[in-house]
Amino acid sequence: MKISIIIPNYNGEELLKENFPKVITSISHGSFQVEEVIIVDDYSNDNSKEVIKTFIDQYKDRIRIFFIENEKNLGFSSSVNKGVDNATGDFVVLLNTDVVPENEFLSKALRHFGQKDVFAVGCLDKSVESGKVVFRGRGIGKWERGFLVHSRGEINKTNTLWVSGGSGIFRRSIWEKLGGFSEVYNPFYWEDIDLSYKALKSGYRIIFEPQSVVVHKHEKGAIKIKYSTFWVRVISYRNQILFVWLNITDLNLIISHVVWMPYYFLRSLVKGDITFYVGFCYVLIKLSHVVFIRNRNKKTFLKNDQDVIDMVK
Repeated sequence: MKISIIIPNYNGEELLKENFPKVITSISHGSFQVEEVIIVDDYSNDNSKEVIKTFIDQYKDRIRIFFIENEKNLGFSSSVNKGVDNATGDFVVLLNTDVVPENEFLSKALRHFGQKDVFAVGCLDKSVESGKVVFRGRGIGKWERGFLVHSRGEINKTNTLWVSGGSGIFRRSIWEKLGGFSEVYNPFYWEDIDLSYKALKSGYRIIFEPQSVVVHKHEKGAIKIKYSTFWVRVISYRNQILFVWLNITDLNLIISHVVWMPYYFLRSLVKGDITFYVGFCYVLIKLSHVVFIRNRNKKTFLKNDQDVIDMVK
């Protein structure tokens, strides 16, 4: 069982200094051997490159570390896909720079992959938010007012609607069949929900493992540093719409989406909030590409949408 760890980075100099040694310590514990760590830098303008090169030399006797540099800023999905494309492991572990895995996190998660239809396993995410720890990692969703609305699920169950792209383990062979993260979601958000949903709809399984634990310091992530609240909202709305247009095939849900759209336009107008309009316009700009991806996705789908959504409560 060969394992590759993929760490996408953008201006994560301080996070790398703080967390990467802890990652190396964590993966040294357990019965599974990690073949390599691949760090993909998304055109950082801080001292990330120098820090990474120092780590390569520092840990050369313990583990192989490969460094990939993007020639321009591509976004989260593209950086992760590039890392997976260069991985040699049968399983890929995705870790953000603000995530620190606890010891034995791999051993607890990898045991599930003895079942050949398991695509991914998600970790219990001890999310540090405003000084408090919130337990995340298991996702649930419901169809409401024309959209898939996702939320945090109870952690005493093992079924989940998605596995996080910042702290999850994926079977590479199925990743490749599904096409990896859809880069239309760049620079961030919804790419992991999209891939997990495609996997479930294509007949694969994903699992939440509460004994596989990571600590996630959300407040220090690159998104909050680089993007304004306005653009985060625009991208969130854009990608929520994209998810529906790319994946939803049940006729009643499509009709629901169309019927509810005027409500969202009117609500945005009344509130004087143009972020929904801007997000929608960005989807229209990508329309031909959206149609192409939707047609490609449909080739692997085996289940209808309502059955997938109802699988996880």
